[in-house]
Amino acid sequence: MKITQTFLLTALIGWSTLLSAAIIQVAPGELPARLAEAQDGDHLHLLAGEHIGSIVIERSIRLTAEPDAVVDGEGTGSILTVKAPDVTVDGLTLRNAGRLIAELEAGIFVGRNADNARILNNRIYARAFGIWLDSSKDSWLEGNHISGDVSLRSQDRGNGLHLFNVSKATVKNNRVELTRDGIYMDASNNNRLIGNQLHDQRYGVHYMFSHFNEIAGNRTWGNRTGFALMASHTLHVHGNHADGDQNYGFLLNDLKNSTIENNTALNIDHGTSPGTDVRITGAEGKALFLYNANSNVIRDNLMANTAIGVHLTAGSSNNRIYRNNLVNNRSQVMYVATGGSEWSHDGQGNFWTDYVGWDMDSDGIGDVAHEPNDAVDRLLWTYPMARVLMNSPAVQLLRWVQRAFPVLRPPGVKDSFPLMRPTRSLEEVS
Repeated sequence: MKITQTFLLTALIGWSTLLSAAIIQVAPGELPARLAEAQDGDHLHLLAGEHIGSIVIERSIRLTAEPDAVVDGEGTGSILTVKAPDVTVDGLTLRNAGRLIAELEAGIFVGRNADNARILNNRIYARAFGIWLDSSKDSWLEGNHISGDVSLRSQDRGNGLHLFNVSKATVKNNRVELTRDGIYMDASNNNRLIGNQLHDQRYGVHYMFSHFNEIAGNRTWGNRTGFALMASHTLHVHGNHADGDQNYGFLLNDLKNSTIENNTALNIDHGTSPGTDVRITGAEGKALFLYNANSNVIRDNLMANTAIGVHLTAGSSNNRIYRNNLVNNRSQVMYVATGGSEWSHDGQGNFWTDYVGWDMDSDGIGDVAHEPNDAVDRLLWTYPMARVLMNSPAVQLLRWVQRAFPVLRPPGVKDSFPLMRPTRSLEEVS
């Protein structure tokens, strides 16, 4: 009986709170006054028209808007600053914030300790930053569409979504374009980036000093790099898709103890100088680039139709690389190291479209090891036109000589168990 009474009392209190929470219609010009009067739990709804920005939310409220309502920042400061916990901002259109990057001016600035923010379905025309989260926890950013100011140089724009010292945030199904970086994660741990679309900027996703994060199902295109994962550890990067970015699809720089699986990098283009069509020397496209990246698991990825499938250098070691699919890359592997590296695990290697071995016992594993960067490959890097001779008797003889006399073979990648069939195909992702 006491349990029933307690439950009923709790329910009545909850209903009383909901009934007392006001839904306040806000006409243009009324927003500052309505915010000053608001109580925790209130719902403010902006009516159609132009509202003036540089507003501060200091109560735990919900702020929504009519489709034709616009909040204008008049070119200075952040348009909307959240200082209270448990705030929801849903369906606003924000434009004309300040453009001072050093002052962290943003369309929406979620301040320190403004935990459990819900920033949903907003349209932000950003000049500096789109949305900045600063040292908050448990935030949820979903369905926002952020565009940068193309009248500014790329380096003078802010990032679309910038998370600094943030934990347990979910960043899901946002679209970011024409900013500096689409999503920048700095010193932020235990966050999730899910299903975002990021295009035409410097980096689609940029990680620095951020650990224990999940990056899943995001798509990048037209960026100067799709995914730049730097100085971080224990990331789970899976199901992402980079298509038509420049320079790098996935760049792993000082990345450790992470799992990179089931990702796709296609058609990564030769890098050009910003704003021009002039190709940068040495910036040929790389589907996957490892620079001082150690102790990672890299498996079941598809890297295709790019100048270089995998470029590994600068002491990258102890990586477990297997079940990947290297398809129609001009150079499958560029390996710069003093020692060799085995790319297989538990009897399974990778699928290579240039593998010329055989499978006599039909177990799906090639009977001859594949060495994708032997002296022949180095010859092809230097003289690409020689590729037409790849299957000629002369090239096959040169490779036989290397196998017969290992002293003539430079150290490089060896796949002792090459796969005869792909684990993922281009048809699956087209």
